[in-house]
Amino acid sequence: QVQLVESGGGLVQPGGSLRLSCVASGNNFNIYAMAWYRQAPGKQRELVAAIPSRGSTNYADSVKGRFTISRDAAKNAVVLQMNSLKPEDTAVYYCNVVLRLGMALQNYWGQGTQVTVSS
Repeated sequence: QVQLVESGGGLVQPGGSLRLSCVASGNNFNIYAMAWYRQAPGKQRELVAAIPSRGSTNYADSVKGRFTISRDAAKNAVVLQMNSLKPEDTAVYYCNVVLRLGMALQNYWGQGTQVTVSS
């Protein structure tokens, strides 16, 4: 069993910055990838950024150049640094971890943290 604890959401003015963190805890797990998704009211959940254990990071076009995803493998943590925030970035942000379980992959989700960009 894996638990994800998110932190760092809040209210920020347009042009401001926020840093989201997510720590995965549990026993003997093998992380395949970590990511952040977001869901705005009335919209589908969408991928914001992903960082695999091997390979390149991946960003949604809408956040490229503004958001940076990074991972601390020793702490099983993933961080999303969000700069130059826009009102359209307002959403609930969810941490996602994909574990490798033998030949299978298993998704786990955090509880979500609200990010509101407004003046």
